[in-house]
Amino acid sequence: MFEEIKERYNRILFPGRFQPLHYGHIEVIKWMLNFGDEIIIAIGSAQKSHMVDNPFTAGERMVMIREALKEEGFDLSKFYIVPVPDIEYNSIWISYLESLLPPFDAVCSRNPLVIRLAKEERYDVLVPPFFLRSEYSGKKIRKKMLSGEKWESYVPPSVARIIKQISGIQRLIDSSLSDELE
Repeated sequence: MFEEIKERYNRILFPGRFQPLHYGHIEVIKWMLNFGDEIIIAIGSAQKSHMVDNPFTAGERMVMIREALKEEGFDLSKFYIVPVPDIEYNSIWISYLESLLPPFDAVCSRNPLVIRLAKEERYDVLVPPFFLRSEYSGKKIRKKMLSGEKWESYVPPSVARIIKQISGIQRLIDSSLSDELE
């Protein structure tokens, strides 16, 4: 899955849901800046929120990402943060992104479908190393939030602060409830 990175890229696309942004994402961003001048952070499933798998709105995720980048000392002029609604048509997903985003010359992902779709459209693919994937997973962080476990150390302080400001934990709990009899 790892390929030799051949050049420096003008702009690298980094798609993800960022539900929420965590330190694994931050490490990938640091890694990508070794290979690219600018990064497009495409917030996928932008239309989804208030659900267990997607509790935060695209706008909330945009603020979380921007604040975390500032907090981590990144030069914000190197980033585009763009919400991208889903389409249910994988074969045209890359051209859909091309119509919504600034031009990019490479895609960074570990997701096998994203890798496949990018390669089919002749994009270079950067597959980042794992950065404590067993710890840094949005699903695991949301599970910790739901079960009342400590989760704050997995995300930048600004992200934890925003989640608390928007009552994100309660939203996640409410989203997990059912009105059906058991």
